[in-house]
Amino acid sequence: MDSVQKDQHPITGSSRSIVFGKYEMGRLLGQGTFAKVYYGKNLKTSESVAIKVINKDHVKKEEMMEQITREISIMRLVRHPNVIELKEVMATKQKIFFIMEYVKGGELFAKVAKGKLKEDVARKYFQQLLSAVDFCHSRGVSHRDLKPENLLLDENENLKVSDFGLSALPEQLRNGLLHTQCGTPAYVAPEVLRKKGYDGAKADIWSCGVILYVLLAGFLPFQDENLMRMYTKVFKAKFEFPPWFSYEVKRLISRLLVADPEKRISIQGIMRVPWFCKGFTMPVPVAFSIQEQVQENFLEQKDDDSESHKSSPPSYNAFEFISSMSSGFDLSSLFENRKKSGSLFTSKCSCSVIMNKLESLAKKLNLRTMIAKDCKVKMQSVSEGRKGKLSVTAEVFEVAPEVAVVEFSKSAGDTFEYRKLYEEDLRPALKDIVWSWQGECNSQE
Repeated sequence: MDSVQKDQHPITGSSRSIVFGKYEMGRLLGQGTFAKVYYGKNLKTSESVAIKVINKDHVKKEEMMEQITREISIMRLVRHPNVIELKEVMATKQKIFFIMEYVKGGELFAKVAKGKLKEDVARKYFQQLLSAVDFCHSRGVSHRDLKPENLLLDENENLKVSDFGLSALPEQLRNGLLHTQCGTPAYVAPEVLRKKGYDGAKADIWSCGVILYVLLAGFLPFQDENLMRMYTKVFKAKFEFPPWFSYEVKRLISRLLVADPEKRISIQGIMRVPWFCKGFTMPVPVAFSIQEQVQENFLEQKDDDSESHKSSPPSYNAFEFISSMSSGFDLSSLFENRKKSGSLFTSKCSCSVIMNKLESLAKKLNLRTMIAKDCKVKMQSVSEGRKGKLSVTAEVFEVAPEVAVVEFSKSAGDTFEYRKLYEEDLRPALKDIVWSWQGECNSQE
């Protein structure tokens, strides 16, 4: 069945395009090298959405599969109030459809293009930007292309970070550093330009500093008609402050735009600066889940050899799902919310190794175990706790080959007892398979 069908509007009688029988696709909002973005509407809820349409053949021809794959994986990981939400991904043999949150306020760039912003307004946008970037970093994601053109505003003037096409996941590290040159020159950190490897999180902080300067000044800190002269200024962090910048702002930007990334202020340091803290409230991140039903349906559609999939983990990599489907496949449940306390860690071990470790650990802790076929294990205490028997679920997801994310969540019982088990027993016992713990602060908050 074709993904986009034509029918008549029930009232006006005019022709309209319907995507997978779920969304009405309207006017063209924007167009890039590899995709077109259309305004859309959910036929069931009347919610406005943005529909990003990507031609598979074009992506394959330009060898951009990895980038599209990574973008889906990353948007799946970074569910936050100040990050554009990816609602679902659907596809046919020819096209991929990203159904995304519709943000109608336009780019922050358009607002700055009219002139500098007042300090209170700039501070609000900077606070929201830092909150989103901090959350991305807690998930192991570096954006690498932060600039006002990639910062959108909703109808309530809240900032939304978009365009994760150049973002990096942990598996792109080599010797603990990233090595790909990318981003927009005026906003790129000096260590990125030097091609000697860089910390993606620290490079993002530099870009945030440039953005704050631009919001308050109305122009760039490093600019020159000659690109090499501009690079020289970036390498030396050589810039001047306009006379209207307050002392507090000058001091903060001076700590953000530091050429040596090791001496650059951290996000935690920024969040302790009095100027930043004024009126700041940390937004609550949106957790994620993968519902079992979706995985079961996927296995049924994939082939009849269900045994071969019992030990295969559900994947963050929606592009692998898309590529294997001959007709549209709804992955909406991959992007539903979860309101449970949980903790994440990344691992370089396979699903089977991780599952064996979890089983042996549960046995050692005298916990009953129930193993599901989709790399999920449920562990339950034998004795009653303050709120019944404590039940913990651990799910293993593939981010990429040789990189997995393991999520712990409390299914039942007392939160304090869960935290105690997690901190004192689970976390220390798993250190030999853990690459890095992710989002620990967010989960505790």
